[in-house]
Amino acid sequence: MARSAKTKAAASAAPQIPNRERPAEPKRYKATKDELLQFYREMLLIRRFEERAGQLYGLGLIGGFCHLYIGQEAVAVGLQSAMTVGKDSVITGYRDHGHMLAYGIDPKVIMAELTGRAAGISKGKGGSMHMFSVEHGFYGGHGIVGAQVSLGTGLALKHKYSEDGGVCLTYFGDGAVNQGQVYESFNMAQLWDLPVIYAIENNKYAMGTSIERSSSEPLLYKRGESFRIPGIQVDGMDVLAVRGAAEVALEWTRAGKGPIIIEFLTYRYRGHSMSDPAKYRSREEVQDYREHHDPIDRVSKELEAMGVKEEELKAIDKEIKDIVVEAAKFAEEAPEPDPGELHTDVLVETY
Repeated sequence: MARSAKTKAAASAAPQIPNRERPAEPKRYKATKDELLQFYREMLLIRRFEERAGQLYGLGLIGGFCHLYIGQEAVAVGLQSAMTVGKDSVITGYRDHGHMLAYGIDPKVIMAELTGRAAGISKGKGGSMHMFSVEHGFYGGHGIVGAQVSLGTGLALKHKYSEDGGVCLTYFGDGAVNQGQVYESFNMAQLWDLPVIYAIENNKYAMGTSIERSSSEPLLYKRGESFRIPGIQVDGMDVLAVRGAAEVALEWTRAGKGPIIIEFLTYRYRGHSMSDPAKYRSREEVQDYREHHDPIDRVSKELEAMGVKEEELKAIDKEIKDIVVEAAKFAEEAPEPDPGELHTDVLVETY
């Protein structure tokens, strides 16, 4: 009898957690043939651009660090195809070339930035890791791991404060999820119902350590649960699955329901950076992803099923290669910044 009373008392004292609304389960986007061709073009542009960047790095024409996006193309293309340039904002880490290309920024000025030329999008001062375009609402590549999450949360606050209807797409990787500033940002974003999509690009190895060895909870889409931020997990090697998730996330945030987390299961074929020999994984594993999970091959097969001929796909590939060759030529021939530029864009005085 006494035990029964204690049990009832404990039950009544337990905190009551109300039912929480959750976003709808994303469905694979039903693209038209023209849309799928556009996704194919954009992913292929990123692939060929990054391959060329790797070559230029090997030739010593790109200095510093260089982090390639080869293999992860479906994430940027699928997400950013749903965003509105001029209304929404994007911020990411230092693996940023693909994100800029997916946002429609000229390959010439991106490649020129990689080679440190004055014609680069950051006047040659940012290089591979620190690109920026206010005009496009692209607020950087950032070299400090996880720092862009706090900055992206601030951009979302700006959208809400100005009531411009915009959403901030904030990218970060599995290597950044254990940073303390990430969770401080989650807490504020949920408290203030900020319009931010936290896109986790989980490529499984961060800088060189597998997710199973570095994270006690490897299901990263759950990382917002304690802050009451809903999360979903998506196949990041499927551009149509990514676009479907983007539709759900944008509907959620634009409705004023606050932040959302999407974990994209993706894979990079190259090392963390150009200096990484990637000995922490087997060649067989990488080859398996290339042969059975490649996002571009997947789309090409779907296009062929829609009636697109192999010759047309080869023609697109040639067109993209020509664009990349032209961008590389532009970047190699463009002049370096004037020495006087060293002291500009350091501080903006507002008084």
